[in-house]
Amino acid sequence: MNAQVKTDVVLIGAGIMSATLGTLLKEVAPETSITVFEQLNDVAKESSHELNNAGTGHAALCELNYTAEQADGSVDIKRAININEKFKLSLQLWSYLVKQGRIEKPEEFIQQLPHMSFVQGEKDVQFLKKRYEAMVQHPLFKNMEYSEDREVLAQWFPLMMENRAANTPIAATKVDTGTDINFGELTRKLFKHLQNEQVNIHCNHQVKAFQKTAEGWALTVVNKLTGETFVHHAKFVFIGGGGGSLPLLQKTGIPESHSIGGFPVSGIFLACKNPEIANQHFAKVYGKAALGAPPMSVPHLDTRFVDGKRTLLFGPFAGFTPKFLKSGSIFDLPTSVRPHNLTTMLAASKKNMDLTKYLLEQVKLTKEQRMDELRQFYPNAKSEDWELIEAGQRVQIIKDTPTEKGSLQFGTEVISAADGSVAALLGASPGASTSVQVMLEVLQKCFTDKIPNLDEKLQEMIPSLGKNLAEHPEMLDHIQRGVRESLGLKVLW
Repeated sequence: MNAQVKTDVVLIGAGIMSATLGTLLKEVAPETSITVFEQLNDVAKESSHELNNAGTGHAALCELNYTAEQADGSVDIKRAININEKFKLSLQLWSYLVKQGRIEKPEEFIQQLPHMSFVQGEKDVQFLKKRYEAMVQHPLFKNMEYSEDREVLAQWFPLMMENRAANTPIAATKVDTGTDINFGELTRKLFKHLQNEQVNIHCNHQVKAFQKTAEGWALTVVNKLTGETFVHHAKFVFIGGGGGSLPLLQKTGIPESHSIGGFPVSGIFLACKNPEIANQHFAKVYGKAALGAPPMSVPHLDTRFVDGKRTLLFGPFAGFTPKFLKSGSIFDLPTSVRPHNLTTMLAASKKNMDLTKYLLEQVKLTKEQRMDELRQFYPNAKSEDWELIEAGQRVQIIKDTPTEKGSLQFGTEVISAADGSVAALLGASPGASTSVQVMLEVLQKCFTDKIPNLDEKLQEMIPSLGKNLAEHPEMLDHIQRGVRESLGLKVLW
C-alpha cells in the first residue's frame, strides 16, 4: 500500500469502543467511509477479550464500590444510578441491532445471571443492609432482595455456604435480572456487521504518527507483516486502543492531551478447571475491596460464559507492570512521561505511594495466598481445582483537576480536540458495559454539526436517550420488557 489513502473516519484499536462507534456511525450516517487499524492479528484481543475483562456486565447491581458509605453512615447510591442508566443505553442499542438483523444469536454474547453482593462481619452486614434499603426504593433497583438467613443464602450460592463458619454474621443481596456479557464475542459480531457495511478493517497495522492537516489528520501507518509504511488521511480519528490510547493521544500533540498521564494496573484471576465445581455456582457475587485496593480489584466469584461454556473465575488480584497493554512494552510507562505532564505524574506518585505498595504486595502473592482469599468466598476451595490466568491491563487516568494536582481517576473519560477532529477514550472501570454511552458522547461532541438530525436518529435506536428512566417508570418497564424479549432474556415481572 504505497499510495495515500483517504476515508472519512479512522478508528484505532479493534475493541468494543471502536466497534460501537463504527456501528453507531453506520446507522446515523450510512455513507460514512470508515477504516479500522488494529496492531494485533485479530479484533477483540486486548481489553475487550472475554478473559481480559474484569467486569462483564457492570450494571451497579452488585458492585459495592459504586455505593459509598458517607460520614453520617448513609449510603450514597447516585453513582450506581448513573451507571445503571448508562448500562440500559447499551442494552437498548444491542436490542435494536438484533431486531434489525445487524447482529444475530444474542445468546452467544449475553446470558441472564443473578448479580449478588456478599459481606461478612457485623459492620459490613449493617452497611449492606443500609445499601439495600436505599437502593430497593429506587425504580432501577426495585427487584433487589436482601437476606441474612443462611438457609436462603445456601439456595442463592450453595458453593459458598458449604463448610462456612457459623459464628460470623453474613448477608447478601440478589438481583435476578443481572447478565453476563461476553464483550469479546459482542465485539466480533459488531465488526462482522461493519465488514458487511464495507468498513475496511486492517489487523497487524500500527499507527506510528499523526500530522494535522486542513481537512483532518494524516496518519503514518505501518503494516507489521510486510514492514511497509504508508499515509492515511481522515477527517476524524477515534483512538480506542485501551491502555494504548494515552501514548497515541500524546502523539497528536493537541493541547487537550497535556497534563494527562496514566497509571497501569494488571489483573490476575483464579480460574476453576474442574467443571463439576464450576457448575455448582451460577451468579456474579461481589464482595468488598480491601483497604487501599483500586476499584477494579473488588473480589468476585464470577460465573462467565466463554465459547458457550460455563466457567468460574475468582479475582481479580491486582498487580503492577509498566506495560499499558497486555501485548505492550515495559517502556510504556516511562516513555509516557513528557515535559507537559511531568509535574502531574510526580504529584500523583507522591500521593499514591500506598497504592503502589499495595500493588507490589499483590504481585508477590503465592498461589496458596490467593487461594486463602478465595476461601473467604468458597471455604472448600482446593488448590488443584484452580489455576492462575493473566487478565488484561488497565491504565488509570492521572490529571490535574481544579482542586488537585495529579489526581488519580478511576473512571473513563473522552478527551477530544477543540475542533472535534480527534477523540480518545482513556481510563478503565466501568468500561465496556457503558461503551454505548461513552461513544454517544463522542458522537455528540464531534459530529453534532456534521450529521443532520443526529439526536433524532439516535433516539430511534435508543428510546430513553436524553431521559432519566427513573423518572419515567412506565417507559422503564416498557423498554426493559422489550429489551429482554429481543435479547432472549427472561422477563421476570
